Amino acid sequence: MLAAAVAPPAAAAGAATTVRAAAARAGGIECPVGQHDCNVWDDDPGTPGRPGDGGDPGDGGGSDAGGKCQWNGRVVACYDEDLGWFDNGSGCYYKLEEPQPPDTPEGKQWYLVTCNGGDLGSQHEELLDAPPPGYGTPPDPEELARRALASISLLPPRLGVAPRKSKGPGLVGLPVWMWASPGEDYFGPLQASASDRGLTVSITAKVDRIVWDMDNGEKVECTGPGTPYEVNGAHAGQPSPDCGYDDGYPRADTYDVSATTFWTVKWQSSSGESGQITQTRTSGTAQIQIDELQVVTR
Repeated sequence: MLAAAVAPPAAAAGAATTVRAAAARAGGIECPVGQHDCNVWDDDPGTPGRPGDGGDPGDGGGSDAGGKCQWNGRVVACYDEDLGWFDNGSGCYYKLEEPQPPDTPEGKQWYLVTCNGGDLGSQHEELLDAPPPGYGTPPDPEELARRALASISLLPPRLGVAPRKSKGPGLVGLPVWMWASPGEDYFGPLQASASDRGLTVSITAKVDRIVWDMDNGEKVECTGPGTPYEVNGAHAGQPSPDCGYDDGYPRADTYDVSATTFWTVKWQSSSGESGQITQTRTSGTAQIQIDELQVVTR
């Protein structure tokens, strides 16, 4: 009675890099508009999926996305090749002027200062006795890890279920099969790296588990994408060998099934530091219709 489913360092460039890093740090919560890797969809072409709920905001590592430098609530790059080093206290970038003017007083240095978080229209020169706060700070390896993460796409799962409403109903108490599109973009491993001022950070992203929401208060956890159901397959009519709702639904109804993949992004820097970042991606929904078996007696 199961039915198969068909299943970013010039000012402008630095700003773009910052946005991508911020998007990565945002985690699996709700990715920014325009990031195709954050779209969610059903596995039926042309059917829009519901936005993913994403889970705990802590999954993404906090709201100070992409680094430790911020201005007016937004994240900015701590270092820009054209603008220099950022000072959180003043909201300005400082870049040592080279060469220094010949009449520069001994013990002092001229800096080109770009304020308002990097606004090129707010530049002026300052003569300072010492470098400003934040000047010469080494890159943050986790910031580089998140920059690398923003360069790859962690796609939400595309679902297949059997039975499926569009193919026909299932019956109370019979097993349900669930599977998702396999592949590196959906389950990993994916690798990337980012470098800045002599430091390189490499990342590997991989799905640890996929959790299916059966729309009746129950969840099913699987370690992989699962096996597509085949009407004439070796396991037809039996529970899925690796990802299924084996006891089936206890009552007749229509259920909107969804799934969330849980990614772990491990990073390693060329200086020996390491860590990890967690991400989630949530699918659209697939409908399952469950009927009761009708018994006719005479």
